[in-house]
Amino acid sequence: MMPLSQHSHVLFDTAIGRCGIVWGVRGIVAVQLPQPTETQTRARITQRHPDSVEAAPTADVQRAIDGIVALLEGAATDFADIPLDLDGTSAFQRRVYDIARGIPAGKTLTYGDIAKQLGGVELSREVGQALGRNPCPIIVPCHRVLAAGDKPGGFSANGGVATKLKLLAIEGAAVNYTPSLFD
Repeated sequence: MMPLSQHSHVLFDTAIGRCGIVWGVRGIVAVQLPQPTETQTRARITQRHPDSVEAAPTADVQRAIDGIVALLEGAATDFADIPLDLDGTSAFQRRVYDIARGIPAGKTLTYGDIAKQLGGVELSREVGQALGRNPCPIIVPCHRVLAAGDKPGGFSANGGVATKLKLLAIEGAAVNYTPSLFD
């Protein structure tokens, strides 16, 4: 007998491409930003969540999807009440994600700003690493966190920094950044 799936997922269209969302009984487990093709987006979800089956979204998941779609069309959207299941993350990561979730659309913080809230600027690198492992981009808006000097820093989603800058532009965030020849 096959075990029951612990997670479900669905793909949905946004202004930046076809995204995916994975959830379990306790909340959203992951958001997958678009890969170059729908097949690659689906493969990424099943690679990271092999127990996941495609299903119709629950009411909470549909609310999250509607919010992601609206945000990526330029609407200021608040995800504070969207339940997340971050069991696969450390306590430190969850603290970073809680702070990032408090950054409103169109605003930014730096890795150092978050590190200071956690106890010291020397934690900036760890903050960046935590955000690089963020399983729920957009809902946990890691794209709103910049490097020192308001430089974009890294972004682990497909398209890298260009995707991060696109997300910030959609939200109307002012980023004082001109890429150099080497960016």
